[in-house]
Amino acid sequence: MDTKIQKFNEILQSLLLHLHGKEKALRLSLITFFSQGHLLIEDLPGLGKTTLAVSIANAFGLKFGRIQCTNDLLPSDITGVSIYNKNTDSFEFHPGPIFNNIVLVDEINRATSKTQSALLEAMQERQITVEGVTYKLEQPFFVIATQNPVEHHGTFPLPKSQLDRFMMQINIGYPDKDSEKRIIKEVMSSEAAALTERLIDKDEVISIQKSIRDSVYISDNVLAYILDVVKATRNSKYFLTGLSTRGALAITETARTNAFFSGRDFLIPEDVKEMAEFTIPHRVIFKDEYESYDKKEIIRSIVKEVPVPV
Repeated sequence: MDTKIQKFNEILQSLLLHLHGKEKALRLSLITFFSQGHLLIEDLPGLGKTTLAVSIANAFGLKFGRIQCTNDLLPSDITGVSIYNKNTDSFEFHPGPIFNNIVLVDEINRATSKTQSALLEAMQERQITVEGVTYKLEQPFFVIATQNPVEHHGTFPLPKSQLDRFMMQINIGYPDKDSEKRIIKEVMSSEAAALTERLIDKDEVISIQKSIRDSVYISDNVLAYILDVVKATRNSKYFLTGLSTRGALAITETARTNAFFSGRDFLIPEDVKEMAEFTIPHRVIFKDEYESYDKKEIIRSIVKEVPVPV
């Protein structure tokens, strides 16, 4: 376990060479990746979303694909199509960009609801079916989708029921002055990120993901605490609907990974608290009167009220 934690820290520090001032966003992205979930980033353009995705793919030696969403993007543009080959007198399947290990879906809210559904179904099922034939997706499989802030929303914002497919939602945020100075000096770009050194390979990634699932213990008391947090969201005055069971699983899995990379083989309530504000807000429906409030602050206040097990 210690070797794997050391490797994680090496990966984090290496990626920070290309993502100055983004340690929190990067750590959360890696926790989502190793928890085998998918990530939604809501932020302004030009803050490093593409660089983050490309850097992670290169660091792990994984295949990278990018989908730029527009309102005329079709589901087949993502999944792939079967094309007739007159030489063989048969149809041949040409896989789309979803057949990569790490897929960046830029401005997902600009795709139509039909295309969004095809993508989100692939994320959930980790397979697609085209013309009656089912194809398994690459493993590991990690989708990083981006959407602009509310005031920049496109024509087709993601419905709440679909947002639940993302394990975590984060913001990248502006870098501090010193970090931005370094970025400008180095003329940071996706091409620069392509130079990220490969640190581990696909098999090691899968091995770490399996270790997290197998080696981090969750006591009955901590599991009961997680369920109390879930119940608190369902009874909260702030929400129309609280967390689903999928939401409870997301908290558990990300907290487990957070514990692993903190050097522990057991979960503590602080792991849950740390992950709550990134795994809960996009899964619950806020009442209209609270939509303008700081949603992370509301989540923190709810979690704070839940008694911590001794």
